[in-house]
Amino acid sequence: MDGFYIALIFLVVGIVMVGVTILISRIIQPRKDYPQKYLTYECGELPIGKAWIRFNNRFYVIALMFIIFDVEIIFMFPWAVVFNKIGMLAFVEMFIFIVVLLVGLAYVWAKGDLQWVKPRPRLEHLPKPKGK
Repeated sequence: MDGFYIALIFLVVGIVMVGVTILISRIIQPRKDYPQKYLTYECGELPIGKAWIRFNNRFYVIALMFIIFDVEIIFMFPWAVVFNKIGMLAFVEMFIFIVVLLVGLAYVWAKGDLQWVKPRPRLEHLPKPKGK
């Protein structure tokens, strides 16, 4: 049971630290309200139109793919540090890991998700309406 108590203490200390940090920031933060603060953008530009416009979902697809591949690349740094100690096993494991990443990249590429404007599918195989 010693391990569970250590984990519980660690969890409680973590929650207390987060609470103390939030409390301190609420106490010392400046409170200056002005109308521009509640605009959609705070970059110095006046917003044009409404904020609730439809965005192309390509922004999200490209961002998610970047995050996925970027996070996967982070796993290569610890591998590089211990590569000499582990030897051929580490090489084979990383080779399999990179192959899986490349298969995912090939799949996304083949689907056309890396193109900014996805081509529309051809409908030549469908019968044409009669009378028109």
